[in-house]
Amino acid sequence: MTGGAAPRDPAQRDPARRDPAAPRGRRPGPTETREKILAEARDLFAEKGYDGASLRAIARAAGVDPALVHHFFGNKEGVFIEAMRFPVDPSVVLPRIMSAPRDRLGETMVRTFLDVWGDEDRRAPMLAMLRSAMTNERAAALLREFVTVALFGRARQVTEAPPLGIQAAAGQMIGLMMLRYVLRVEPMASVPEDELIELVAPTIQRYLTS
Repeated sequence: MTGGAAPRDPAQRDPARRDPAAPRGRRPGPTETREKILAEARDLFAEKGYDGASLRAIARAAGVDPALVHHFFGNKEGVFIEAMRFPVDPSVVLPRIMSAPRDRLGETMVRTFLDVWGDEDRRAPMLAMLRSAMTNERAAALLREFVTVALFGRARQVTEAPPLGIQAAAGQMIGLMMLRYVLRVEPMASVPEDELIELVAPTIQRYLTS
């Protein structure tokens, strides 16, 4: 075979070659291409919402093959998490919670939230998103849509808990995390984790299993 085979790895392809309107000159590297995809994804998510922004549309806006978006991020949920700096991947966290024994779902959920919110690096972007949602309707709509589709929608796929129960459990946990890590209300801010889990887990358990 002459001329050599096309690269198998989508990351090795040159996105600019498929777009006649793309500027000539130095080929963009993987990092630049990845950031270009994320920048276009942020604009599309803001304009069309989570459901309205497809992977193909994101790829088209960035001038790349959809296979390259899959290569970097896996799926639309992965793009959103990276583009919005969302610190938690529901596809990882929810199965971890829901794979626990049924009688320990509440305890596992509380431990997971404490683990995530207790990490300052992951807490900061979550707070930024919550603040944006409180003051900007577009940000609120985008976050609401993602939570509904990717978080609660996925939760309903892996548990028999009623939708209202899932939302009540998540709402209570977010409120507790705000008191503990943001407002730092005592004694909530300094109570040992095990004591907090013992106090809250039975209520979360009831939400998820009733």
